[in-house]
Amino acid sequence: NPGKKLDVSTLVGDAPVLGPADARVTIVEFSDYQCPACKAIEPVVRQIIDNYVNTGKVRFAYRDFPLTNRHEFAWKAAEASRCAREQGKFWEYHDLLFQMSPTLDVPSLKQYASSLGLNTQQFNSCLDSGKYYDAVKNDQNTALSIGSQGTPTFVVNDQRIDGSLPYDQFAQIIESKLR
Repeated sequence: NPGKKLDVSTLVGDAPVLGPADARVTIVEFSDYQCPACKAIEPVVRQIIDNYVNTGKVRFAYRDFPLTNRHEFAWKAAEASRCAREQGKFWEYHDLLFQMSPTLDVPSLKQYASSLGLNTQQFNSCLDSGKYYDAVKNDQNTALSIGSQGTPTFVVNDQRIDGSLPYDQFAQIIESKLR
């Protein structure tokens, strides 16, 4: 229901976050590391981070919404990003996954962790154990609960945006929420 008012503060959950907790605008992205549209929107997300998050105006959270019916490696990639988060390298690993997508099979996920200097024994054990399966499932269920049917989906304060927008349109929405 696109008209439904959303409470972005409850959507952040335990997601990795950039920007100040007291920012007037919060953006939550629901995304899939193997999704071509999600990969394509990353430069726009980077501009939002540079221009709004890094200036303290916006808080940005990333949540997983692996579309496993189309992307066979998306789920394990989401789990892998959480394993990288355990070692304080979530955002670096996130960026690398999008850069390397769609090559996200398990051996590649482990190689990417190694290339970032992560403790590979810890990372591999984490990934092989499936310890973050339920956390990824929770993110997926949250995306479905707000009516998202695909990726990327963004929530800007109380407004859901399905799919990609050019940076200028995102900036207009953000600016309207900052007023």
